[in-house]
Amino acid sequence: MSGDARRPPFRILMVCMGNICRSPTAEGVLRHKLQAAGLDGLVEVDSAGTHRYHVGNPPDERSQRHALRRGIDLSAQRAREVVDADFERFDLLLAMDWDNLALLEDACPHPRFKPRLRRLMEYAPAAGTEIVPDPYSGGAAGFERVLDLVELACEGLLDDLSRTLGSR
Repeated sequence: MSGDARRPPFRILMVCMGNICRSPTAEGVLRHKLQAAGLDGLVEVDSAGTHRYHVGNPPDERSQRHALRRGIDLSAQRAREVVDADFERFDLLLAMDWDNLALLEDACPHPRFKPRLRRLMEYAPAAGTEIVPDPYSGGAAGFERVLDLVELACEGLLDDLSRTLGSR
């Protein structure tokens, strides 16, 4: 068995409020990019929400429709809430905005996990925004903006992961 076969996957959790728009989109986009880069076996991706509003529901139909136009299928995902075990299980917990980052920080069960908490948009500093805005109450343009931002950030994250995985 090679060293890579025994190495545990690097785990990333995408986090938004209800886990039906932004975080499932980010999960789907990153999975798509990892597969295209041949890294899907080395990185595990999931998503969750800081609130229980939509637990068990599929992603918002608008998120699914806009993602599918870009070749990304979100239909198998189901919303769930962040749980304490996520802080230990995942190497990175990436919030879509400052509010969700603050909620993750408040819920974090141990100080040693705090360095794992970040914002997704940290990986796209040239995007001109620090957050992925919530498209839920808006129209089609908001869902397209989410995809544009998430794709930019996931490109930066993929670059970072390539370096990280090369040093593991």
